[in-house]
Formats: sequence, structure tokens, C-alpha cells
Amino acid sequence: MNPRAVARTMMAVLIFQLGIGALLVLGDIQGNGLPLPSFAPDAPRLSQPVRPGDQRRQFRPQEDNPQVQPVRDPGQLPDRLTLTFEDGTYRLEGMIAPGDAPRLIAQIDRSDPPVNELILQSPGGSVRDALDLGRHLRAASIATRILSGEYCYSACPYLFSGGAKRFASPSASIGVHQHDFDKNTYLPAFIAIEDIQRGQGDVMAYLHDMGINPLIMRHALATPADEIYILLPEQVEEYGLTTETPS
Repeated sequence: MNPRAVARTMMAVLIFQLGIGALLVLGDIQGNGLPLPSFAPDAPRLSQPVRPGDQRRQFRPQEDNPQVQPVRDPGQLPDRLTLTFEDGTYRLEGMIAPGDAPRLIAQIDRSDPPVNELILQSPGGSVRDALDLGRHLRAASIATRILSGEYCYSACPYLFSGGAKRFASPSASIGVHQHDFDKNTYLPAFIAIEDIQRGQGDVMAYLHDMGINPLIMRHALATPADEIYILLPEQVEEYGLTTETPS
């Protein structure tokens, strides 16, 4: 090939990689709270009711609350996933932070009385910790539950999927979206993309192992990280997220 043609090809590839890298960096900046201009129409606020075909909502957990009415007001959820025991019930609530899986696994294993079921409520967080913790719940035959009016978003449905038995009230709010898998996107574009693809593959393998229909990922992959796709009760059942049908 002509040396000039080779040079032009290499330059085109470099520009392409830089362009993807810039988009990934911008996405990381936006994910850290710095707003970026958007030319797409805004999704409705999370507080607005969800209807079939109209299920994407803005995802700003510090500003909006879902359109649900919890039986008990949890107040401000913890910044890190927290295990509590009250009135004979274990609850696991708060943001899923990196490193939460080994910390919570140790707490669950030494809990007295033993943990048989966990009530979950979380806006999400670290996907990898959710997967590790979910696998431990399944191995320990611990059930998971989402109560009426409470919510489980982002990485939380993967944690919920780990339950040996799983129950979600029809009025619970369960939502999925895209993830960055806690990777620093200030990396060469091809490395960042490879990490994201590997992470998506890990999630799909996990869902298969847990008996969840991996087609649920089509909603996650199509929903930007600053939005959330709220699953309808019939979708929760269709994808196998629950093992018990509400009476």
C-alpha cells in the first residue's frame, strides 16, 4: 500500500479512537455530576407515573423520588449498603459502593440470628459488588424481597436476582439502565470499550446462572445512565426476576 495511504488510514483510526475516548470521558464527567448539553428531549421526572411504553425516567436519586408510597419512610438511605435487623427482619439498604460485597458477606455470615431473607432498597451503585453479593446470597440460600412502595434501581436488581427465592410487591419500583462498571474512562478508547463489553458479558452470564432471562438487558443497554427504565409488574414476572407470584 502507498505510504501516504497507510498514513491516512492510521490517522483516521487514531481520530476515531480519540473521538470514542472523548465521548467516554464526557460520559464519565457527566456521571460525576457535571451537566453536559443534551439535544435529546428530556425524559419525564422519576416522580411521574409509569405507563406501558412510557417507562424511561430521569435518574437523579438525590433530587427525585419514585412514584411509590412506602409502608415505612426510610428517610435518607445510607451512602453505603447497610445491613440492619429490626423486628425480626433483616434489611439491606443504601448505595452499593465498591468494596461492599466482601464487607457485607462477612456481616451476613456472622449474623445471629442467621439471615434467611433480606429486604432490599437501593438506588444502585457498583455492579461488580452487586454480582458478588448476589452470588453469595444464592449459595447461602438467602431469599430477597422488595416491599410495597420501595425501590430497587440500577445494580440493585442484579443483587435482588441472587435471592434463592424472590418476591417483589406489584407496587415496588424496579429499574435498569446502562453501567460503566466502575472503570476509569481516562483510558485508551479500545481498552475502555473492551472493559465495558466484558462487564456486560459478565452480567449476562450472571443473569443466566441466576435463572433470569438475559433479555432484560435490552432495556438496560438502551437506557442512558442518567435515566432509568422502570419495569412493569408483568415484565418483572416475564423475565423471571420473581419466583413467587403475589396473592
